[in-house]
Order: sequence, then structure tokens, then C-alpha cells
Amino acid sequence: MSSQATPTLRLTGIGASPGVAVGHAFILDRKRIRTPKLRLADAEVEPERMRMKTAIDLSDRQLAELKDQITRTEGSDHALILEAHRLMLHDPMLVDEVNRLIVEDRINAEWAVRRTARKIKHLFDNIPDEYFRERRSDVDYVADRIIRNLMGQVVDEDVEVPAEAIVVAHDLPPADAAMMARSGRVAGFVTDLGGQTSHTAIVARARETPAVVGAGRASEQISPGDLVAMDGTRGVVLVNPTEDQLALFREEQRRYLESEQLALTTKDQPAVSTDGFRIRLNGNMEFLEEIPSLLAHGAEGIGLYRTEFMFLDRKTAPTEEEHYRAYKQVLEAMGGRPVTIRTLDLGGDKVPGKTKHEKEPNPAMGLRAIRYCLSNRELFRVQLRALLRASVHGNLRLMFPLICGVSELREARSELEACRTALGRAGVPVGKRFPVGIMVETPSAATIADRLAQEADFFSIGTNDLIQYSLAIDRQNREVAYLYRPLHLSVLRMLQGIVDAAKAANIPVSMCGEMAGDPLFTLVLLALGFDELSMTSGQIPVVKRMMRRVSRSEALEMLQGAMELTTAEEIERFVRTEMDRRFGGQEGSLLSPVHDPEPESV
Repeated sequence: MSSQATPTLRLTGIGASPGVAVGHAFILDRKRIRTPKLRLADAEVEPERMRMKTAIDLSDRQLAELKDQITRTEGSDHALILEAHRLMLHDPMLVDEVNRLIVEDRINAEWAVRRTARKIKHLFDNIPDEYFRERRSDVDYVADRIIRNLMGQVVDEDVEVPAEAIVVAHDLPPADAAMMARSGRVAGFVTDLGGQTSHTAIVARARETPAVVGAGRASEQISPGDLVAMDGTRGVVLVNPTEDQLALFREEQRRYLESEQLALTTKDQPAVSTDGFRIRLNGNMEFLEEIPSLLAHGAEGIGLYRTEFMFLDRKTAPTEEEHYRAYKQVLEAMGGRPVTIRTLDLGGDKVPGKTKHEKEPNPAMGLRAIRYCLSNRELFRVQLRALLRASVHGNLRLMFPLICGVSELREARSELEACRTALGRAGVPVGKRFPVGIMVETPSAATIADRLAQEADFFSIGTNDLIQYSLAIDRQNREVAYLYRPLHLSVLRMLQGIVDAAKAANIPVSMCGEMAGDPLFTLVLLALGFDELSMTSGQIPVVKRMMRRVSRSEALEMLQGAMELTTAEEIERFVRTEMDRRFGGQEGSLLSPVHDPEPESV
């Protein structure tokens, strides 16, 4: 199709995996089937229950085969998602409710599955943690599989993707995303649904394939064969661009690829400014399979290892042995490099096997993270014991999330020491004492950072939550997301105060939020004096190359100028101008806008 045959359509979504891609649209049409709604006679109830059981057993066998296939080609961590789907198949919340509807409401199995899936998905809506909120889609994947098997339809149909295709879908099942990304024929992904932690985003980042998710009705608005230009950094998709727009995108793509290759030339060198200021660049990770990419891009360690995935879609909480094996594998894979592991950062509504809690009106500020762990000591101790045992296998650092005051930190450390003592008495080997730090992600922690620095071995600033809580906005709410401003003067002053408190106490200070890996903020963070930054693999070489090309004195001069301004808009314009002046060449293509100048909804 000619790029000028139809008017250009501009869509915006979430930039989930960086990079620029141009290609023709391949629409993956996994439309949800129309669910039949039938009333059953009394004699039909028991046969319907057996039909449901047969469909679940068939679905389980299919997922087991897919899991084996992906384990062979992609590795065990991607296959964990399918194992979670298998567990969901047999979850009493699903099975018992479907059987109840069949028996009591006298409705057919397909209708009962769809109603139950809708009910389960509703439980996810108010979960503050984005990763677990995104798991709503897993409920749909499992429900659709059961319903297709009930109706005798093909479930796992092979997909032939043309070369250099932009795959467009309403949503992508994890198996489809993994297999298509591995084929090497996909130039990019665009999905209607999803966020930074959706399966498509995770797979795309692991495969370094550009992706835009949460793009509204993209799969309806884009036709098969349409020419698509997409930017996975900014979250922008152009459908049937003009010749001029296409030329700009292709130039942007060329510059992006060149800048990435150029950045990789310094990946094995330290991030040291021209006047000798050294910053360690680490990686954020969740799955073992991400480690090769982190090391290939020059990560010096793991700055944030999220452990929440272990609690995903299970009937029971993970055992101490399961925790231990997971941490041991990561520590050994990192070969002595530091690995910073964050303890459980969830609320009780997502911890399997626990008594249900009353629905919280504001779960983001409710019983979660360290608060939940201190209210459920045995679950906390299981994780702490596993961490202590795993510490013999590498360079472990431990941090507690959502610390608001000194008392919480003291309680958490006391539990850790009690576990260490108990293991020692039982003759269980544990490693030497390791650093124990905190996530600084609440205004209260930032305000008393000087006191917390006397009790913690290091700080790691979680800017995603810290900025949200400080500016009183919800990034997931499109109505106020534009107010999320990392360069707001209050945020800069808060960051400076935290860093100063850490320096005064002579403890290291790191940042592991999205701000750490955005090249636009590199000089700001260099000037603030961070010891470490932690980010996704693809961001490491770019940030490193920038740091190696400037002096800290230059960065300090820029920061001083920025902090003399008043509004976030003024500071953003000033910082962008300064960054463009210094890195306006190849690195300039990697400077994502702080705020899209043309926000559009679809």
C-alpha cells in the first residue's frame, strides 16, 4: 500500500521496548469467539460438568506441550508464564465457580467460564502493583483456551509472519509473543492492551524488539498491509505515513541503530566522567533469562531483582526451597557481581494461600510491601531464610521496599537477624553478612533520609513511586498522567536531599526507577552525585557513553541552572536544550521527550 494512499493516522500508546521500526502491518486476529449462552435441563447438568473437566484436561496438555517447546527454544523463565496458566486452570476460584454456575444456574460451561473470568478479572482492577494488574490478561488467555476447547476449535494455530512485519494485535498471548519474537521476522509489536509489565513488553525487551502497547483501538484502526512507522521509546505509531514522515522515521531508525552500536563500543569500560567521577551502572531484572542481555550490554551488577513473579497465579505461596533455588541461580549467573534483591512488594490480595482481606479503598497506600511482610511474619521469614542460604553463592545485597520510618527498618532487620541465628543453630550454611538497604520511595522516607541513613547500609531510590506520591498523581490515570514530571523542582530538591543524607552517612545511594535509564536525565543524575544507577539492558551502553563524554563540573553547572528555574516546563525545556547541545548528534536520537508535545488518545 502506498504511504500516501490514505490519510496518515497517528496513534499513541506506551513505549514498552525502545527502538524505531518501519514495516507492513500483520494483524494477528485472535478474536474472542462468541460465547454461546444456553440453559440446561436437569439431566444435562452432570454431562456438562464432565464436558468442562475434559476441556480443562485438554487445555492442561496443550499448555504442557507449549511449555516444553518454549523451554527448549526460549528458556525456562519464559515457560514459567505457561506454568502459571496451567495452575490457573486448576485454581478452585475458577473451577469451583464454573461448576457452581453449571449446577445452580443451569447454564452451559462456555457461558459459566466467561462469567467467572469476568468476575476474577474484576478483582485485579484495584491492585496497585502494575505487574499484577497486567495479569488480568492471563485470565482471558486461560478462559479463551477452555472455551475454544469446549467448542472444538483450533487453539494453538501456527502463525506465519512475513519478514519485517509490524505485528498488530488486541493483545498477545505469551506463547505467541515469544515464538514470533524468536523467529527474527518481527520488526515491532503494537497492541491495544498492555503496559510496561505486560507479556508483550517483557518478551520484546528481552529480544530487543521495539514495542508500543496500550495503543487503544490500534488493531481495529490498522489494516493488514498498512505501512507502519513506530517508535518504541516514545510510544508513537504512524499508520500510512507521508513520504516526508517516512523519511524522518527511517533517518531516526538509522541514527538509533548507529547510536546503539556506537554506545556498545564502550560497554566494557567503566562509566567515568572526564573529570574522574565514577558511577556503577547496573541492570533491573525479574527473570533469569534477562541476565545474558544485561551482561552483553555491560551491566556491572543487578541493581533491582524483583521477586514478585514467584507469587504469580499460584494456589500456595512459594516454599523456602523454591525461593532459594531462584536466588541461587541468579547469584551464580552473575559470577560475583553484586545482586540487589528486593523483598516481596505486594499486597495481601495477591499472595496465594492467604486469608482474604477486606477490599481496601486505596490499596496503593494500604497493607503492602514491607507492611504486609511485617504483618505476615512467617511468609516474610520464608523469604529471608532462603536469601540467607543463597548468600553463600554470590554477592548478595538485600533491600526492603516502601520503608516509611526507622521503626519499620529496625523490625525488618531484627527479623533478618533472628533468621540468621536460627539457621546457624540448625547448622545450615549461610554467607557472610551482606549489605541491607532500603527503597526510598515515600516522601516520609525522603524527609527523614538523614535518620534512615544511620540504620541502612545503602539507599536505592524508587523514583516511579516517589514521584507519584510526591506529586499526588496516578500515572495509570490518563487524565492526570501528564503531571508526572521527573524534573519538577520539588522532585529535584527531594533527590538532592536524599543523596546528601547518604553522602553524609558515607553509604552508597542508587536509583532504580525509570528515570535512571532515560538518557535525557543522565547529566542531572551525574550532577546529583549518585553512586549507582540501575536500568534495563538496552539503556546501559547509551547512558555509559554519555557519562564518559562529559565532566561532572559541566553537569553541576547545568543542574544549578535548572534549579534556578521555577516550573517543571521551564526546567524540562532547559535540560533538553542543554542535552541537545552536548549530544545532538547520534545520541540525540535516544533522547525521549519528557512530555509528548502532541498527546493524543485513540
